[in-house]
Amino acid sequence: MNDTNESFKISGDWKILSKLLRRRFPELTPSDLEFEMNRESDLLKRIEKRLNKKQTEVIEIINKTIPNKFINNLKIKYHE
Repeated sequence: MNDTNESFKISGDWKILSKLLRRRFPELTPSDLEFEMNRESDLLKRIEKRLNKKQTEVIEIINKTIPNKFINNLKIKYHE
């Protein structure tokens, strides 16, 4: 459904979120996670392809990958 990616918007700090995604899915590359404002559909397509998942699954993964205050307080170093 194409409406899904049109209405999907990145919220929060993408830099932190992308690091958490890379930690969870090491197969994601920095270029897979490059994000430009109002270009969410491009980002979704790259992640879909790399993870071999449907768009709805990718959106769910992104929405559920929320930085945890506990993790942030520990100042865990994320893999670049």
